[in-house]
Amino acid sequence: MGDTHYFALRVYFEDTDVAGIVYYANYLRFMERARSDMLRAIGVDQRAALESGEGVYAVAEVAVKYRQPAKLDDDLLVVTEIEAIRAASVLIHQRVMRGDEVLTDANVTAAFLSPDGRPKRQPRAWVEMFERLKGEAAK
Repeated sequence: MGDTHYFALRVYFEDTDVAGIVYYANYLRFMERARSDMLRAIGVDQRAALESGEGVYAVAEVAVKYRQPAKLDDDLLVVTEIEAIRAASVLIHQRVMRGDEVLTDANVTAAFLSPDGRPKRQPRAWVEMFERLKGEAAK
């Protein structure tokens, strides 16, 4: 996987408005799916953490720049990169692409929360997985 995660998807009718343009909030759904897929790919078991009461990730902040619209039946690629790893959060950069064209550019802060909703240190093993993904394991 390297330091970048790729998540392919196709735009379906349900993703669009009456003009066949992707509804703006659906880009957030696309990026959420890509982040979940990335976590699964690096070995983070969110379901087990949730069921055991360890904690969960929640989006604490997102800044999105919409550049171009996606349309019905477009093939898209969500490109995800870890920007920074903090004690209780991860900063993530995501782009929704159509070929070489950037449609949406976002910076996401995913906070790790305890079952009562308070920020909590991420499990050390998960931090190490993010560091490997980011290419910082040698530090």
